[in-house]
Amino acid sequence: MLSDRFGRTIDYLRISVTDRCDLRCSYCIPKGFKGFEEPENWLTFDEISRVVAAFARLGTRRFRLTGGEPLLRRNLPALAASLSALPGVEDLSLSTNATQLSQHAQALRDAGVRRINVSLDSLRGECVTSITGSDSLGKVLSGLATASRIGFDAIKINMVPMQGINDGDIEAMVAFCIEHGFILRLIEAMPMGSTGQHTVGLNLQTLLGQLQPRFGLLPSTASLGGGPARYWRTPDGKFTLGLITPISQHFCATCNRVRLSVDGTLYMCLGQEERFELRPLLRAGCSDAELEAAIRAAIELKPEKHEFLEKPARVVRFMSMTGG
Repeated sequence: MLSDRFGRTIDYLRISVTDRCDLRCSYCIPKGFKGFEEPENWLTFDEISRVVAAFARLGTRRFRLTGGEPLLRRNLPALAASLSALPGVEDLSLSTNATQLSQHAQALRDAGVRRINVSLDSLRGECVTSITGSDSLGKVLSGLATASRIGFDAIKINMVPMQGINDGDIEAMVAFCIEHGFILRLIEAMPMGSTGQHTVGLNLQTLLGQLQPRFGLLPSTASLGGGPARYWRTPDGKFTLGLITPISQHFCATCNRVRLSVDGTLYMCLGQEERFELRPLLRAGCSDAELEAAIRAAIELKPEKHEFLEKPARVVRFMSMTGG
């Protein structure tokens, strides 16, 4: 198994297949931003497969396709099929804004994607338009309906509560998830780039204190993926709530993941700058042994923790540049 210098096992790789997106969420990509990676610098599907195969040989078992918006990458189901067939790949999942999901859900399921996370911050059309810069709610709901009908193992709704923007929409989102059997995950806004640094999120510890008595939430130890969410369930088991709290209660001591950006850079932490570039090695024709050695060297760079509270202006790259 891969482990870092702090004794943490690295068994989860998040793979960004594009830094581009068809939305401009206020906490992610600035309106008018044009500084996207040039296509010639994107890892090819063969290069991505080589990296994933190397991670799998080193013991990593969970992999997630991300972006930007990953469904903007042409022929993504073909990549998913290639990755899911690799020895050692036990769990392949996808994060998406779902605007393209209705067209691709069946092909993704057939290719081996088993779980989907969908970003959705409100059920009010005008709020979604304000946050994303696009009248996209109808497309997202259509994508969710298609994915639900096809029967993915778990569909999670990722919601970023923001003060004065969508903080009044949480109970409606809970009701929506109960109705459709979705898992709701609330995520604290992170100060990444100018967009994230100007976003005022909610303290989810405080919010949990309000939601627990309202819905009778009980702590859950269910395994619902490889990420950092802590989960609660209603007594009847019909609703599951996950909280991701990088600000109010960080989870750095158990961090098990690294991120591969579209240009082949491994990022060790969302809140730090340690990185390792794999693309030059891949395009120089490195051997599998050399690639594995590079990955091991990269993992040694993983920092002990982020410093979102201590140094909130440190990370100037946008979330889409790292991979969600």
